[in-house]
This record gives sequence, C-alpha cells and structure tokens, in this order.
Amino acid sequence: MPLADALARLIVAIFGISLSLGAGFSAVRTFVLPRSTNDPIMRFVFVHLYGVFYTLERRITSYEWRDRIAAMYAPIGLLLLPAIWMTLITIGYACVYWAIGVRPIYNAFTLSGSSLLTLGFQRADGFGVMAISFSEATIGLIQIALIISYLPTMYSEFSKREENVSLLTVRAGSPPTALELLLRYDRIHGMAQLDAIWPVWEIWFADLEESHSSLAPLMFFRSPSPERSWITAAGTILDAASLYSSTLDLPPNPRADLCIRAGYIALRTIANFFEIRYNPAPNPDDPISIRREEYDEVYDALAAALLPVRADREQAWRNFAGWRVNYDVALLGLAERLQAPYAPWTSDRGVADGLFASRAKIDPTLE
Repeated sequence: MPLADALARLIVAIFGISLSLGAGFSAVRTFVLPRSTNDPIMRFVFVHLYGVFYTLERRITSYEWRDRIAAMYAPIGLLLLPAIWMTLITIGYACVYWAIGVRPIYNAFTLSGSSLLTLGFQRADGFGVMAISFSEATIGLIQIALIISYLPTMYSEFSKREENVSLLTVRAGSPPTALELLLRYDRIHGMAQLDAIWPVWEIWFADLEESHSSLAPLMFFRSPSPERSWITAAGTILDAASLYSSTLDLPPNPRADLCIRAGYIALRTIANFFEIRYNPAPNPDDPISIRREEYDEVYDALAAALLPVRADREQAWRNFAGWRVNYDVALLGLAERLQAPYAPWTSDRGVADGLFASRAKIDPTLE
C-alpha cells in the first residue's frame, strides 16, 4: 500500500472517530451529565436556530404571535439535536468504513446508516467490519434510549417549575410584581404568613439550578400562558424577599435571606450557559438597574398601605441595592435572551456589557 494512501486512510479514520465520539459525548453531556456544561454542538444548534426565529419574530408586532413562534423554538431545537448527532455519527462511521476498505464511499455511507439505524439492509463483510458495525448499532440504540428516557424527565421538571409560576399569578398579579405580592399577602393573609413562601421558593430555586443547568434546553421552554415566565417569577420573588429584608420594619427573617442567596446562585449558574458576564463578588454600592425614584415609589406605596417600613429610607435603599446587586445582571441578561414577557423590574430594562438601559414600559398584552 502506498504511503500516501495509508496516510489518507489514517487521517480519514481519525476524523471519523473524532466525529463519532464528539457526537456521542455531546449526547452524554446534554442528557446524562448531572452538571452544567456548555456543549459546543448543542450551543451551535440553539444559537443558529435562534437566529432563524429572531428573524421571524422581529417582523411581527403582536406579542402573542411572537410568543407562539418562540414557544416552538425549544421543541424544534430539542428534536434537531438527535438528528444532528445521528448524522454526525453516520458520517463518522462512514469515514471509518472507507478507511478500512469499504468502497466506494456510497457503500460506506449506506453501511453506516444501515448499522446505526439497525435497518440491516446492508451487510458487513469481514470480522473487523462486522465488529465496527455492531458498535455503531449499539450507539444508535443508546441514542434512542436516551431520547425516550429523558424527554419525560424534562417535561416532568417543566411541570414542576410551572406549578409555582402559575400560583404566583394569584399572589402577585399579572404581570407579577414584588410590590403586589407584599400588598396582597398583607391584605389576605397578614405579613406573618409571608414567612411560609420563602422556603418553598428556596427549594424551587435549588431545583431550577439543578434541572436547568444539567438539562439546558429546559430554560427555553416557555410557560403555557404567554404572560407568564419562570424568569419573571424568579425576579418577582427575589425583589419581594429583598424588599422584605431591606425595607419592611419587621424582625429579621433568615429564610428570606436564604431564598435570595439560593435565587442568585441559580440565576448565575444558568447565566453561565449564555456567557453572561457578571461580577461574582459585587460590592453593595455597585450600580443596579433600579433607579432610586423607582424604589421610592414602592417605598411610598408600602407606607400608604400601612405596612411597617423602616424610618431611615436612605439606609433601606442601600440595603435593597445591596441585595439586588447580587442577581441584577444575571436576571436582566436571562430575561433579555429568553425574550421574557413584560414584568416591571425584570424585562422592562436591559443590560449590555455591564451597562443598564431602560426600555419602554409598554404592556405587550395591549398591543
């Protein structure tokens, strides 16, 4: 065998093995690995698919229609991933078959597809070719098993996430706001009963961090109702807990503080997928997206409703800003990238390169 031919076979075989292993490990990182990972194949699919959907959505003025189109983004991306993995494995094994002597390339490709999909219409001749064919068929079965097994898991996590999001509408209005949450609890239950929600949402944030980092496509699944979103719900609860700890003149409640900490850790972990830049150790006096006059409006509304507010308004503002700075950039960055519905203090403003920018405060449901 000429040296040049042997070298070409070796290069093609290495390329094919690398392609197949890359696709296999991508599936493992996406569906099996129980930790956050920025898989390049998954990122390639969702980033380029996002470009297609963004092109479609920007031509539509109605938020309801934009939401309907965006709701298809995650399911289509999730279905494209296995197709791309299978295509890469088919091409990779076809290169290996060609390198070990299956000619022409059409026969190598046919054998690869027949083995991967276990169709059996192309026979492998020789022990070596047969062994490689069996390994490809095994990979194909594993891929199918992963898809069948983890789709129910993803939808189970989705349902668990949306349960609290739906319940928040009753407690915080639509769109949800931290101010409305505090006022409604005071009117209906009394502020003493507010202590019960912090542990519930602390657990929700812990589940969110685990599920949305290990199963990244979950973050793109939108709520059944267009005016709801998991990211606006997260912002509402975090702002309510921050107002509770900083502005209301009530005994200190470590449960609210722990809820805030669980929340910003979860949002930062998910923000890493989008490579959103944030300061992991911000100073309490770093700038935040909430303007002082916006905070004063909420302070006055709480005082007008006869809720106990701290007498030192300046110190209350500094305390609130010290809590908000921990999740501000991650929250706004995720709301922007996930095209969240309108919600005050979350999706009505943006962040770019660390600079906050106010957006038009228009309720999209009125379009």
